[in-house]
Amino acid sequence: MTLFPAIDLVGGRVVRLANGDRSRMDVYSNDPASVARDFLARGASWVHVVDLSSALGEDEAAREANARAMRAICQVEGLSVDAGGGVRSIEAMRRLADLGVRRIAIGTALVRDAALARQAAREFGDMAVADVAAKDGVVRVNGWREGGGLRVDALVSGLAEMGFRHLVFTDIARDGMQTGVDASAYRRVAKAAGFPVVASGGIASAGDVRSLASLGPDVVEGCIVGRALYEGALTLEDALAACG
Repeated sequence: MTLFPAIDLVGGRVVRLANGDRSRMDVYSNDPASVARDFLARGASWVHVVDLSSALGEDEAAREANARAMRAICQVEGLSVDAGGGVRSIEAMRRLADLGVRRIAIGTALVRDAALARQAAREFGDMAVADVAAKDGVVRVNGWREGGGLRVDALVSGLAEMGFRHLVFTDIARDGMQTGVDASAYRRVAKAAGFPVVASGGIASAGDVRSLASLGPDVVEGCIVGRALYEGALTLEDALAACG
């Protein structure tokens, strides 16, 4: 199972939100590239980067600061980058690909612009990742601020037909809360999708990571860990070991 330590960006700073709430934000670093280099030095091979300023529609200065941070992270040699947040056009995906991003997540368009989502899967193939977040079984879009009008199973069951083979599924109620994971939810989502998921939301301990790894590669291909790493509840080394 692949570990994706998270770097969430707001205005060029490394942050974490609680339940995706911008008003509940903790700042951990003003140097995202340094955080990425530290993850690499401690054994990570991937990093999950989210441009929250774009996802939340923040001002141009904040979005440009994140663009500079993304560029710097992509220049960290030896580290593969999985990126998303506010990716709502093919042009945005191409810009990320040109920076060297290896996986590009697209979320809102899965619900709001199916033609764009299909084009993304067709043009980017294995680089394209479906990014689905839900609360109480209902999909959320537009930086998690709006209901997508769909149940999770209804959306993910059509992803393979659209051309997607990778899926990040976030449990919003647990995201940034270190409340532990609901392993059964990922089993259900992977079954509906027909391919394994990357689990996101609530990981608080090495035990949580092991519980996800124990589901097997046909259910969970990776997991995203954020706040637990930044606040010392879980070390990167222990998380990597728990991945197997």
